[in-house]
Amino acid sequence: MATIYEVSNLAGVSLATVSRVINNNARVSDKTKQKVLDAMVQLGYRPNSIAQSLASNCSNSVGVLVSELNGAFFGQMMAGIEAELRAAGKHVIITTGHSDEEKEKEGIEFLISRNCDALIVHVEGLSDEYLIELTKGSTPIIFMSRFVETIENHCISLDNELGGYLATKNLLEHGHKDIAYIAGPQVKPDAKARFTGHQKALQEHGIAFDNTLYFEGDFCETGGIDGLKYFLDNGVTFTSLVCANDEMASGAMTYAREHGISLPQDLSVIGFDNIIFSRHIYPKLTTIDNPVGEMGHMAAKLVLKNVYKKTDEDIQYSFEPTIIDRDSVSKIN
Repeated sequence: MATIYEVSNLAGVSLATVSRVINNNARVSDKTKQKVLDAMVQLGYRPNSIAQSLASNCSNSVGVLVSELNGAFFGQMMAGIEAELRAAGKHVIITTGHSDEEKEKEGIEFLISRNCDALIVHVEGLSDEYLIELTKGSTPIIFMSRFVETIENHCISLDNELGGYLATKNLLEHGHKDIAYIAGPQVKPDAKARFTGHQKALQEHGIAFDNTLYFEGDFCETGGIDGLKYFLDNGVTFTSLVCANDEMASGAMTYAREHGISLPQDLSVIGFDNIIFSRHIYPKLTTIDNPVGEMGHMAAKLVLKNVYKKTDEDIQYSFEPTIIDRDSVSKIN
């Protein structure tokens, strides 16, 4: 294996000059740089990335922590982050936290130990107080889909309460009054905010919240299946169903069809997130758009701006959800 010393000898330059070329230092003339590059090619020399990071104090890598690797939601998030960073010559190191406090802590510590220049994390099990402490460390950190007021310049967030409000308001405007709700786990800030929005819409229309029309799901298809089964088994009367994410909406719709319920004639369903399959299931799902891919791009731009000084673009920290009208909601006369 060729060494930096051999490159130096063949190019006829100092070790320091070779190091400057490897680290893309502008203090080297184009002619000298080309001599070094030619020598590297001739010798088959590949720079040691670990040694480079130690020398430059920059690993050109960003750590990304998400709850899960499966599912369209996190796929869209990671794709947005990776595309923006890769275009700037940076790479991502990805790990998971599984929405568990200890696993999220382990994931963050792992990424820091890999000398990542910054972290972009989606965490659900960690407290606001813990996140505030993290921002005091030496590794810059950005929080996805999370808002903490005292560290708002570290947060790229969605107004989840507004999204929950818009979902239920859409059904109310279609004439529905008996509205069942399948929530996400209420330990998760986004699920809690969406449910708050649901209650706000009911209150504005003079409808009292009915606990028999509430089921706490798991943000997976199983939550939608279990939720709709619970309502039907208990003889609850309702004409429409709000699901706190599209995966649960998909599960509920599958269970409905399997039990002879016509959609949307017998039951209107609305989801949340607008993940890719929502436009392909039958009927096409009316949902709340959660621009998580765009938010991923923005989180990466924030890192490029603050850590690598690669852009001076304005950063959008807060995103607003919008309703996506499709075919799964019918009007009641």
